[in-house]
Amino acid sequence: MRTVARTDAPADAPAGARADGTDDADDSADVVCLGESMVTFLPSRAGRLADVPSFARAIGGAESNVACALAGWGHSVRWVSRVGADGFGDHLVETIAAQGVDVSRVGRDPQRPTGIYFRTDGERPTTLDGSGAGSASDSASGPGPGAGSGAGTAEVVYYRAGSAASAMSPRSVDLAAVDDAEILHLTGITAALSPECLELMRVLTGPRAGRPLVSFDVNYRVGLWDRAREGSPRVLLDLARGCALVFAGEDEAAAAWGVTGGPYALRELLPEPAVLVVKQGAQGATAFVREDADAVSGTDGPQVAGGTGGLGSPARETVHSVPALRVEVAGAVGAGDGFAAGFLSATLRGLPVRERLRHGHLTAAAALTVPGDLAEPPPRDLADRLAALDAGEWGRLRLGPGWNTQKANAT
Repeated sequence: MRTVARTDAPADAPAGARADGTDDADDSADVVCLGESMVTFLPSRAGRLADVPSFARAIGGAESNVACALAGWGHSVRWVSRVGADGFGDHLVETIAAQGVDVSRVGRDPQRPTGIYFRTDGERPTTLDGSGAGSASDSASGPGPGAGSGAGTAEVVYYRAGSAASAMSPRSVDLAAVDDAEILHLTGITAALSPECLELMRVLTGPRAGRPLVSFDVNYRVGLWDRAREGSPRVLLDLARGCALVFAGEDEAAAAWGVTGGPYALRELLPEPAVLVVKQGAQGATAFVREDADAVSGTDGPQVAGGTGGLGSPARETVHSVPALRVEVAGAVGAGDGFAAGFLSATLRGLPVRERLRHGHLTAAAALTVPGDLAEPPPRDLADRLAALDAGEWGRLRLGPGWNTQKANAT
């Protein structure tokens, strides 16, 4: 692991006691994931929220989903956030810690609650009228023929306004603990929670001494940006342009920025990131990798902070595309987070770009084959074996529920 210079702690200490009652975290992490996690309530049967008689409690949060998946791969991971000093906060911290994630920098807020949300089956909407579903942004691995069809657009109701996590800011978050990692993973969800969270995101994605490699998943949530008090979805462009590694879905780029025309059109809009991964839903995923992307290519080199190589033309780059897997879908939530986790894990291991994309697809498939947000990542030896298949074998692969366990048989 490379040595990361720690920044000075903010003058005013982070508000709220830490989740485990400790004051210091001495060990640096492979990855720090910062963002809100919530308690989610999953329906006991299909149908409208108005018709569902009962719900099962689970947890959900893009950044904590990535953290848990990475910890399952054996990486050291720290989750940084804030939760209420309430039972739901206890449940979140205990559940995420049980996955092997360091929660010592999760603040507890006695005045603000932990966020919760209710959802039905289906894809997240990408338009305000619910006519678009977020298949490409939520997943880069598609269902097999007939699998998951008819799920439609999910009905999602958030109770997160004024939550403890929405109070995150540069003054309430320990920036030294955030920077003490090889990779800092963020998503655009945090920027929409409050003006304070947007301020924090601008600090984290901006240039500063000791900044780790910053990974950013656009994760456009139309309902959040419709209610955001400051900015617009185009704020996400500014944040993405300051990051070394960016994940974006074709559908969310069209919904948020009006960009159509495929991966190359999105790369034209976002030339700054050293690595841009465009998720194309059931088609697959395409990665654009600049030749100067030393910090994300598994080789020694300086931190890539974005930019097109100065005032001249953009640096040369390679383009890699990997088709999606055929998956029997049990739930459409969390696949995009799984894809990011798989890609980041393979990046930390210094694997070639094709294998990074394939590990992303495989971890997304693990999420697609369970009903909730959290899924056990496949054992590393199984994932490595599947990622090494030739193109024909990869194309014939079909994965169903339970494939990611040691006893599973992938066909």
